[in-house]
Amino acid sequence: MTHPWTIAAVDDVTADPRRISVLFPAAGRSVGRDPVDPEHDPLGLVHGTDDDRARAVLVQALIAAVDDDGIAADTVAELYRYGDDAERRGVLRGLNALCGPNAEPMLAAPLVATGRELVADALRTNDPRLVAAALGDFSARELDQHGWRHGVLKALFMGIPLDAVAGIDSRGDAELARMAAALIAERRAAGREISADMTRLSTIQTTPGG
Repeated sequence: MTHPWTIAAVDDVTADPRRISVLFPAAGRSVGRDPVDPEHDPLGLVHGTDDDRARAVLVQALIAAVDDDGIAADTVAELYRYGDDAERRGVLRGLNALCGPNAEPMLAAPLVATGRELVADALRTNDPRLVAAALGDFSARELDQHGWRHGVLKALFMGIPLDAVAGIDSRGDAELARMAAALIAERRAAGREISADMTRLSTIQTTPGG
């Protein structure tokens, strides 16, 4: 069930998109920061946190309320660049929600370009929750195969579950399997543990279309 604060905040952003700059930082205090599925996903890597979800909805409301795609993209970029790590996750999860299975088929070009820049920035960090958010539905749809593969491999290094990576079965290919197999060989030679996700990735045979 959607939190009452989130419903009111969406109404505010719909009426005046500029309000998002005040509401976005307030989400954590207002709806909480607990993981959505604390039993199975205690760090919120797969399903996110309560404030992740609230911010994702606000991003969707913003983009729906702003007629100019360039202005919408600039606002999303500002929310990310001037936000803390939690706010940055919220931006990425908002972009993911816009690319999910029930989303519109295409995002406007300025939003895609901005989203790619923000994902690239997030994948350079060592924050597992930020990296997990960067490998959601937006990346599965919009990131090039080379960048996507390296993002997945970074997630594997960081211990982020593959369940957090959107499109792993449809976009995984022989090259990604080869990279995972090389990682397994290195870890085995060093006497280090091999995770089930490493083994799973090394056996993917799907070749992405296009």
